[in-house]
Amino acid sequence: MAPIRIVLIDDHEVVRAGIKAMIDAQDDLEVVGEAGTAEDGLRRVGYDEPDVVVLDVRLPDRSGVEACRDIRTRFPDVKVLMLTSFADEEALLSAILAGAAGYVLKRVKGSDLVNDIRRVGAGESLLDPEMTEKLFERLRSGPKSDPLLAKLSDQEREIVTHIAEGKTNKQIADDMFLAEKTVKNYVSNLLAKMGMSRRSEAAAYVARLDAERESLPPEEWPTG
Repeated sequence: MAPIRIVLIDDHEVVRAGIKAMIDAQDDLEVVGEAGTAEDGLRRVGYDEPDVVVLDVRLPDRSGVEACRDIRTRFPDVKVLMLTSFADEEALLSAILAGAAGYVLKRVKGSDLVNDIRRVGAGESLLDPEMTEKLFERLRSGPKSDPLLAKLSDQEREIVTHIAEGKTNKQIADDMFLAEKTVKNYVSNLLAKMGMSRRSEAAAYVARLDAERESLPPEEWPTG
C-alpha cells in the first residue's frame, strides 16, 4: 500500500522539522512538501498532490482557516488537519465551516498526532473531542434567533455578536482568523440583510435582545 502523502504548512521551521521527523519514522506516511506561508502552501498542494495537509491555524500572510477553505475548494480530495496552540471555539467553528477534517492542539502527543494523520488520511472526520463538545453545548444552549438574526449566516451571526461587544473589524478578524477585508465585507452584507446602515444600530439591536432574553425564561425567547 502506498504511503499517505503529506504537506506541512507552518511558519515555524522547528515545528515543521519536529513533525517531519515523527512522520519520517513511519513506513506508511511520507512528507512530500513543506511551506511556511499560506500562499506557498497552496502552491505545494497543487504541485505535490498530497493526501493530507497538516496546516497551522496562524500563518504570517493570511489565516490557516482561509487557506483551508482555498485548499478544499481547489483540491476537494485533499484532507486538511489543522493545528493550533490555543483552544478556541470560534476557530474550531470556522475550521469546520472551511471544510477541515480535523482540528487538534499542538500540545498533542507525537504518537497521537501521527495516528490523527492516519485517520484523516483514511477519510475520518477528526476533531478535538473536548473542544467539539464545548462548542456544540454552547450552540445547543444558546439563545434562539429572532427574525432579523435568522436572516444571517452562521459567520454573520458570530460577527454581529462581536460587533455588539464593541470590537473593531481588525479585532474580529484576529478572533475569527479571517482577513480584515473579509470581515468588512461580512459586516456590509449583514447590515444590508438587517436593513441597517450603521454597525452601531446592529450593536444596539443585539444588546437589546440580550437584555430581553436575560429577563425572560428560555421558552419565551423570540424565535426565527
